[in-house]
Amino acid sequence: MYNEIIEKAIQYIKKLFEGNSDGHDAQHTLRVYKNVQLISESYPEADSLITALAALLHDVDDHKLFKTENNANARSFLQENGVPDESTEKICEIINAVSFSKNKGKTPETLEGKIVQDADRLDAIGAIGIARTFAYGGKAGRSLDDSVQHFYDKLLLLKDEMNTEAAKEIARMRHEYMEGFLKEYYEEIRCE
Repeated sequence: MYNEIIEKAIQYIKKLFEGNSDGHDAQHTLRVYKNVQLISESYPEADSLITALAALLHDVDDHKLFKTENNANARSFLQENGVPDESTEKICEIINAVSFSKNKGKTPETLEGKIVQDADRLDAIGAIGIARTFAYGGKAGRSLDDSVQHFYDKLLLLKDEMNTEAAKEIARMRHEYMEGFLKEYYEEIRCE
């Protein structure tokens, strides 16, 4: 059942996010899923199906993309695929705990929630985080300065908000990369 439902979830998000180019796309979701797998290697006690489905469905009801309520898209997918109500509630609870803007300073209560939150936040920093920031900024009509401000409002804060040791190590390296990018950015601005 595990492989079958994971494959269905992957196909679902590929279709749902088709044509999206603002950094909240199927590729982002698949990277979060891969980050979950990587982090979970250090936490074999975590429920792998719960973390996998929460990772794959974490953006399917994102308020920036969809006008749904109460995790309608995620719930619909889970119900159609026979996921028990108890597991559906756990997955939706994790999805609701992932968002940075909605959960500033809050830590998920479960290990599974901590893993998925870390996995999503890792995809917001480092080289991929930089690329996603400017992709979203372009779509939202933000200037370069506004996009750079996003580093200070969110991205540079994420390293210290990681929950798991596995994610903290990756975050340190990606954080340093962003600091190097910003240093070079300001150097080049001064040259203009």
